[in-house]
Amino acid sequence: MILRFLFRASLVAAAATAALLPLPAGIVERWYSLGLYPRVQAVVTPYSNQVPIALLDVAAAALLFWVVWRFVRAIRASGAVRALVSSAVGLLTIAAAVYLAFLLLWGLNYRRIPIEEKVDLDESRITRETARQLAREAVVRVNALHAPAHRRPAGGPALEQAFAAAERRLGHGSSMVPAVPKRSLLEWYFRWAAIDGMTDPLFLEIIINPDVLPIERPFVIAHEWGHLAGYANEDEANLMAWLTCLEGGPLAQYSGWLVIYGHVMNALPREDRRLIAAELTEGPREDLRAIANRFALSKPLVRNVARETYDAYLRANRVEEGIASYDAVIRLILAAGPDHGWAPRPRPR
Repeated sequence: MILRFLFRASLVAAAATAALLPLPAGIVERWYSLGLYPRVQAVVTPYSNQVPIALLDVAAAALLFWVVWRFVRAIRASGAVRALVSSAVGLLTIAAAVYLAFLLLWGLNYRRIPIEEKVDLDESRITRETARQLAREAVVRVNALHAPAHRRPAGGPALEQAFAAAERRLGHGSSMVPAVPKRSLLEWYFRWAAIDGMTDPLFLEIIINPDVLPIERPFVIAHEWGHLAGYANEDEANLMAWLTCLEGGPLAQYSGWLVIYGHVMNALPREDRRLIAAELTEGPREDLRAIANRFALSKPLVRNVARETYDAYLRANRVEEGIASYDAVIRLILAAGPDHGWAPRPRPR
């Protein structure tokens, strides 16, 4: 009994220390994000890829069954009050163990050196005029890419090759093992919460909402692969998705430019949005309507709760912008400027 208590107390203390301990970003970058983590991911993801269902679903269901079984057994053995206390202690211990596994398997990537400190950016480029320039180029690109993107097959490099090229563009060797997109038993929740995809930080797999349209799928998958490659922050995963789409075929390029069009238009005043949107041809307009119709399937209450929950999760992992970090990718693209195709390059050493 004493040994069990000491073990549980040590586990909780270790989790609390890991959550609060300030680790230098340079050490995390060198020894974890570029050292230990790629080796872990190269082992775990290939095994996860062999299982056709989401392992996160299996683990969550098994844990729920075990907790209920232990609680019922505790009630029969010692009564409701002791069972509640015992279950609370057990859940705290499990939470500590899961948190430590989360940090070891993926979560420490939140504490690495931010990507804006590793690429060549110029904040003076972030202006209304530059944003208008990006929006206008997005319109030209989606208009031109609509027809080839909708051909079957669309052609061009495979998305895995495009992602590897994007990693090299940022000065990193291609090391991420692509995860096979999976579906979840919680597809209804993904739909109601307007969640396109997620990266499982324990089994290093990705789950994609099956409602995601073919024109959205390249960017969504590349975004989750960005997380899997160790880019934990949403703006960095979005940047990896953007660079991947630039390196891909017509469908991937169309997917990337369509997403960036939406992001940059959100950053512009209404009058600019009205004038620029008028230049879209009917094909991209129809696709944007289809995306809006898919979003309309979500439930506002569920969507807002999911958004606030994820915002709290991001802030707990030291992402100060919270959910707003999704849109921060536009700042990275604008600061990179148009001279190199709106793609950040490694900072000169």
